[in-house]
Amino acid sequence: MSEMPVLLKYGNTNTFLINGLLVDTDYAGTLGAFYRALKQHGLKVSDLKYVLATHYHPDHCGLTGELQRQGAKLVMMDTQVDSAHFPDYIFQRDGIPYVPVDETRAEVLRCAESREFLLGIGIRGEIIPTPSHSRDSVTLLLDSGDCFVGDLQRREYDPDLEDWRRVMGFKPKRIYYAHGPMADCRK
Repeated sequence: MSEMPVLLKYGNTNTFLINGLLVDTDYAGTLGAFYRALKQHGLKVSDLKYVLATHYHPDHCGLTGELQRQGAKLVMMDTQVDSAHFPDYIFQRDGIPYVPVDETRAEVLRCAESREFLLGIGIRGEIIPTPSHSRDSVTLLLDSGDCFVGDLQRREYDPDLEDWRRVMGFKPKRIYYAHGPMADCRK
């Protein structure tokens, strides 16, 4: 596998597979569509080794518990642990079958440890906190220049937003949003 991101579009949220790491999972109830998206790209569930939610809103972590049951390892930042069950009530209220995240079986990291962890799974980059959207939001920045921001506000060059100053300090080439098209920063 390579660090080239594979877009798995099977619901409302763009999810990306990078060298066995799935970034975001879309809403609960989309597992069948997820399988079809994998197959479209010639991938299997066994190609998925790790799951990282950019934050714990229902449309970003809905399949995480199911994927954990199938053998994927959950990667959580220490700033996310308290938010892991935020979507539980929403799925229960809406009557959507849902397997809750099992944070006790997660690899919990501090952002300062993320580079070493990612390198160990063949990804050069790091995970940084970007809490302007929600206090548990994180961004995955690859040394290749690819940047996965989840729902970070689409104000790329607003110098008043600390999260964007931090992201842009890495000089990204491409910004991948969970909702919307990729932005090419080289233009």
